[in-house]
Amino acid sequence: MHIGVDIGGTFTDLVLNEKGKIYTYKLPSTPEDPSRALLQGLARFQEMGFENATYISHGSTVATNAVLERKGAPTAFITSQGFKDLLFIGRQNRPDLYQLHPQLPPALITESSCFEIPERLNSQGDVLTPLDEEAVQSILEQIKKADIASVAVCFLFSYLNPEHEARLKSIFLDQGGLKDWQVSLSNEVLPEFREFERASTVVLEAYVRPVMSEYLAKIEKNIPQGSSLRIMNSDGGVMSASRARSQSIRTVLSGPAAGVIGGFQLAQEAGFDHVITLDMGGTSTDVSLCPGRQIHHTDSDIDGFPVRHRMINIATIGAGGGSIARVDPAGGLHVGPTSAGAEPGPILYGFGGKHITVTDANAYLGRISPDYFLGGEMPLYPEKVKAPLTRLGEELKLSPERAALGIIEITNANIERAIRKVSIGQGYDPRDFTIIAFGGAGPLHVCEVAERLEILRVIIPPQPGVLCAYGLLMADLILEDTSAVVRELSTQTKHFIEGIFQAKEQSATAQLGSEGVARKDITLNRLVDARYVGQSFELTIPYSKNLEDFFHNAHQERYGYSFPERTIEIVNLRLQAIGSIPKPIRRPEPISSLDPSPALVGEKTALIGDDEPIPFSLYERKRLLPGAVISGPGLIFQMDSTTYLPPRWEARVDCYQNLLLEFVK
Repeated sequence: MHIGVDIGGTFTDLVLNEKGKIYTYKLPSTPEDPSRALLQGLARFQEMGFENATYISHGSTVATNAVLERKGAPTAFITSQGFKDLLFIGRQNRPDLYQLHPQLPPALITESSCFEIPERLNSQGDVLTPLDEEAVQSILEQIKKADIASVAVCFLFSYLNPEHEARLKSIFLDQGGLKDWQVSLSNEVLPEFREFERASTVVLEAYVRPVMSEYLAKIEKNIPQGSSLRIMNSDGGVMSASRARSQSIRTVLSGPAAGVIGGFQLAQEAGFDHVITLDMGGTSTDVSLCPGRQIHHTDSDIDGFPVRHRMINIATIGAGGGSIARVDPAGGLHVGPTSAGAEPGPILYGFGGKHITVTDANAYLGRISPDYFLGGEMPLYPEKVKAPLTRLGEELKLSPERAALGIIEITNANIERAIRKVSIGQGYDPRDFTIIAFGGAGPLHVCEVAERLEILRVIIPPQPGVLCAYGLLMADLILEDTSAVVRELSTQTKHFIEGIFQAKEQSATAQLGSEGVARKDITLNRLVDARYVGQSFELTIPYSKNLEDFFHNAHQERYGYSFPERTIEIVNLRLQAIGSIPKPIRRPEPISSLDPSPALVGEKTALIGDDEPIPFSLYERKRLLPGAVISGPGLIFQMDSTTYLPPRWEARVDCYQNLLLEFVK
């Protein structure tokens, strides 16, 4: 038995797989303690008779929120003498080129918590200046007095020679009373060159690790005995809770990554491999482009702080069902990024919300039904929406209906821009792709967003509101081991690389074996970061015998040109070890009737544009059989979401119970 748990800003979703049969549960998140909703959901499954889960896979936003809300552990930064200001100087990049007075995010740690120690290695890793242990003792005393909970260490060139960092940690553990997880070393967190990015990443790790450790300990203490907890990684795999404690920063895109994994898998199953995943929840919308594969990158940032780890390429915007609508001093309407969250939530929920949200606008337009929301288990109060929406409309000099339509229009425009960023912004034509939409709010908005982009086909999976949790059931165990090389490619370099990869493969196989993965279920992928000599940035490509040709072709594809006559430089080696786990199996059903009338539950009129209100049909999704065809306008209700089918759109149920929506020209 395997359970996937995704904790979002508004709702917590659980999906249970028991011998191929899927059970779901959705409940409001508990922002003050995210683990509480998780444990409540597990208790609900226990009440249903599912006592012991073998694995619990969890997508967590704890690390991300700790950074965004500045609620991480009090952290000290220790580096080589002369580089104490490394974090503050950075790369001198301007976040906004034409902004004269850029607003930088507040620092995670203060300058008074940054320390430097006399020591130095050269660019080959040789010791130039031995570690000054008296200085280490002095700094240790200062840290004790400052009540520091976590320490980040980043010495120059330590990725080539970890001797000094390891010695400092040993002193801190022996004489400072610190625990192993309280000292983060850059050679362990990110053994790569580029001192600023390495320093930033290890500081982020140290900042969130104590918070993540405490959170995981609380969950492990309360989950059913015998269950194994796994945490979603930003690269689309899961890892054991023990690994997550020492690699907390790898969980920053935990939840969204699960959505990409699940969405891409279901789209492939339905026969579509060029897809754009659109995950619209209560707080944010996450989009990712998959041109036959998931795209990864190693350069990212969290709230302006660089972090170098392999992640799925995801664009996130503050546009969700809980996004708040407001009018600026000039009379313009804005939606998001501020969200009503789970508490107090939209006005519709009756938890004390005061501000009109996207969910409230959809409800006022009749696109959300109290009878079908969460299977009718959660009461809604649409009557509470009219007065505040009317006031918002008066500020805009619009009727409540027009104000609600304006909120939807702006939200759709924001999502459109995010899709353009991951498609057109990276050289792909979105018209060549199919959107798979999920999250509680995704199916409500996707058709209108697709029209704006001239995308003609959309997929709505069977349970879109809990797809991120379902994706956690699809994710394999992934372990990545990186080493810096920085050598020109030659026959000698290839022999050197071969030896390193063999050692990494042995270590990774043993690690996954200790986490319960059989050797036959382990796949080992060798990757390298390569560039032309003199370049500043690298491409990550598979390592193979014809590496030169592969790199030239990859460079041509990415940048539009290549230099076959130039020397290639290998910068980093990456071993990706994948431990395959059993996954839910969906079996196709026979296509039956084209008639959707058994699922028809009523009709209503509503305003869907600038014209007069028009009638549209209401359907209950669970009654739709494979083969059924619906013509818009219409609404298709289900427990975890509602699909809005505008005019000129047609929905067909396929053999996997997906809704395939197509624009009829």
